[in-house]
Amino acid sequence: MTPPRTEKDSLGPREVPDSAYWGIQTLRARENFPISGLRASKHLIRSYAFLKLACCRANVEKGGLDAERGKPIEQAAQEMADGRFDDQFVVDAFQAGAGTSTNMNVNEVLANRALEIVGKPRGAYDQISPNDHVNRGQSTNDTYPAAAQVAVLFAFRDLRDSLRTLTESLRRKGQEFARLPKSGRTHLKDAPPITLGAEFLAYATALEHVLELLPSVEKGLAELPLGGSAVGTGLNSVVGFRARAVEEYASLTGFALRVARDPFETMQSRWPLGAASAWLRTLALELIRIANDLRLLCSGPATGFDEIRLPEIQPGSSIMPGKVNPSAAECLDQVAFHVVGADTATALAVQGGQLEINVMMPLATFEVLFSTEILTNYLAVFARTCVDGITANPGRLERYMVQSAAIATILTPRLGYLKVAEVIHEAERTNRPVKEILVERKLLTREEVESLLGDAALLKLTEPVP
Repeated sequence: MTPPRTEKDSLGPREVPDSAYWGIQTLRARENFPISGLRASKHLIRSYAFLKLACCRANVEKGGLDAERGKPIEQAAQEMADGRFDDQFVVDAFQAGAGTSTNMNVNEVLANRALEIVGKPRGAYDQISPNDHVNRGQSTNDTYPAAAQVAVLFAFRDLRDSLRTLTESLRRKGQEFARLPKSGRTHLKDAPPITLGAEFLAYATALEHVLELLPSVEKGLAELPLGGSAVGTGLNSVVGFRARAVEEYASLTGFALRVARDPFETMQSRWPLGAASAWLRTLALELIRIANDLRLLCSGPATGFDEIRLPEIQPGSSIMPGKVNPSAAECLDQVAFHVVGADTATALAVQGGQLEINVMMPLATFEVLFSTEILTNYLAVFARTCVDGITANPGRLERYMVQSAAIATILTPRLGYLKVAEVIHEAERTNRPVKEILVERKLLTREEVESLLGDAALLKLTEPVP
């Protein structure tokens, strides 16, 4: 093994493994915060790489950095964006405030790789420095939130695709079930008829509505504090750096990034992360509702609704032979529950800002990116393993609908509210069909009952009134 190298920061010298691209400040962060074992998201690493590349180019162009140093730093940043150094980002997700440890992890990896490119030993920071050159004209205070917001934009792009897959699956299933009337339910009690297809199409529409909210969230994320340096003034940056860096960052990422309209506000407030988290929470709540409906509709079979059957993807019990559970829907619930909880942590972090900076942004960043990742990973899987394979139980649907006294609600315009209520109560008390009571009490003839409550009539009644 090669001996460690010695590096020095403002607190003194330390030995660093010579095989590591990270340096002394990353070493201190590893020692100080051995908390969760959770690391930076791949999206955050990639976003930070593009940010440093954009800043390097802007500094060289505007005279803040000489091309001799800029060229190897630029190459290192491009390699980082390609994923070459992902194993070198070793700082825990829970760390010192503001993300300084992550920013310095990035700066040290890029400085040491740049040194390697020009034939210098790692740690020779008098030649290429993590602070003076890689971090030229920057601060953790503007780079970390800028990289975080762009990372969320990258992550949301993946989530959008996964969510669309689930939405399309639900819509296809709704079309498949379009002509299957069933008893509706409100308050978990019998209600007028609907179709199974309408229920599933409504699930798809709900998710489409959530998707339609996303562009406004992304617009907020695209307004960056980059170039603000420590407090928003751009201290120690060269003239023109702010606008040029953001312009280059936009070009590298493909997002419509823009300079903050108020550079001080974007340093103080992390509302874009709060808005992103709130959107994830809205999505999670809809997913929970849909998953729980599916669990309820497939309950039984002997003692539950049993109106639909979910695909059997694994045995459901270690003790009850043949038992199969709605495992995919249960998993979706747990994923979405975590997202709702993460939103609370994010909300606390977002409100934790004080004066010119919010030091709690590493937590908000982690929670938003982790929530996005687990949703992205599972929604398309849920569509494939659960929704695509759902089948209806037409016999059970018909039996519940015919037995339900609530279908008599259809007769209210003809017989009146109180008279229909009497029929419903008698049907429930005597456990007899509504149709039989209507004829027995000579309220309607058999022909009239069939024309009002027959299969064709009920199916027509499930359509929305124009």
